[in-house]
Amino acid sequence: MLQEIVLTIITASTPLLLAATGELVVERSGVLNLGVEGMMVIGAVTGFAVAFATGSLLLGTLAAMTGGILLALLFGLLTLTFIANQVATGLALTLLGLGLSGLIGESFVGQPGARLPKLDIPGVSDIPFIGPILFGQDAIVYLSFALVATVSYALFRTRIGLIIRAVGDNHASAHILGYRVIPVRYLCVMFGGACAGLAGGYLSLAYTPQWIENMTAGRGWIALALVVFASWVPVRVLVGAYLFGTVTILGFALQGFGIGIPAQVLSSLPYLVTILALVVISGNRVLMRANTPACLGQAFVPDR
Repeated sequence: MLQEIVLTIITASTPLLLAATGELVVERSGVLNLGVEGMMVIGAVTGFAVAFATGSLLLGTLAAMTGGILLALLFGLLTLTFIANQVATGLALTLLGLGLSGLIGESFVGQPGARLPKLDIPGVSDIPFIGPILFGQDAIVYLSFALVATVSYALFRTRIGLIIRAVGDNHASAHILGYRVIPVRYLCVMFGGACAGLAGGYLSLAYTPQWIENMTAGRGWIALALVVFASWVPVRVLVGAYLFGTVTILGFALQGFGIGIPAQVLSSLPYLVTILALVVISGNRVLMRANTPACLGQAFVPDR
């Protein structure tokens, strides 16, 4: 029973980890994209549609990332090129993604889909308890861990990471030093879109291998909260994603043990924990000031 709970926590946490890691890079560059939910749901529907039509899970995964990137590019065009308000544009992007995904996925509702295969190493994956947990996951679970490590290293140990943080902390000074602020932010927004699309694709190709309208169910908003919860540090995003994944699954596990909990409480539990975590983190002003990108949400116009 414990093994099944741990495996479920891993699959529930993976899309949160992917989406939050991508959004962390976006926000480190000084851009606030509230459209994570919209990019995730577009990734979910495009990934499932392409995998269903072609029979290829690899193409479905790539399509999910592409869907997220395209929606992110729309956000970038509006906010970075036409200097639209980032908050309003992000909210509009979410509404667009939810509506467009319902339209695209209408013919796929109820259709069975293929599940991403699990890694199977003979003799190792069969080790009791440890084997299925460490060596029996699908490729995207391992990719999520590699992504956190890569982003953490890139942000704090490489020149490109220094440029991203410089653009996010003081875009005017970065521009004077010769860094191309808008292209850097475009690339970060595209990276965030790819991660959000992959997170959505994971939902429809691995977590629940089918298309269900609005299947992201608010996970994009939790991913946004995770970035603040982690105070813009990648390793803390990993901890936070698994904490929230555990909270999501724990209620259902308690029901399995015969503890009667109303379904409404279970569905609201992750969001209640999100609000509580944000209140606690926001109360630490020193931590918030130390890590919050100073230009977060601020538009940059080179000729002004």
